[in-house]
Amino acid sequence: MSRGDIILETDRLWLREFVAEDLAALCRILCDPETMRFYPKALDETAAREWLTRNQQRYAAEGHGLWAMDLKSTGEMIGDCGITLQQVDGESLPELGYHLRREMWGQGLASEAARACRDHGFAKLNSEFLVSLIRPGNVRSRRVAERNGMTIWKETMHSGLPHWVYRVERGKQR
Repeated sequence: MSRGDIILETDRLWLREFVAEDLAALCRILCDPETMRFYPKALDETAAREWLTRNQQRYAAEGHGLWAMDLKSTGEMIGDCGITLQQVDGESLPELGYHLRREMWGQGLASEAARACRDHGFAKLNSEFLVSLIRPGNVRSRRVAERNGMTIWKETMHSGLPHWVYRVERGKQR
């Protein structure tokens, strides 16, 4: 398997840059209606390919993006996590985002990856704060944010849907 550059490592995970060969594994996540039920819709393969390409472009332009999440024990790509710039009420804010393949839910993997990305955002990207845009009904994502020291900062509309904007400031994370 061709691999992108490893950016971060945790006890159970490698976070690395996406490569074109990740498309099939990425589709298992982004094209799954249950995984994507809090988004406007699940993606199709073309939209997932565009999503992957956008993240590769972010690496070049911004030095970060969403990274592939590989399980160390198998080398399998099971999700993504990272920091992207998102428009929130007219401001470009650093967002900590994550997606995890459904059968991997409930094992603390998203929290582990998000914690590593949060710390990377403060230490390497020099962010003063990070946000996560989360639909109010997305209890699993809210728990990940809360485990990483985030609290609800405000409400907003994003992609035509109501979102809570979670926020954590440098030095105030757990």
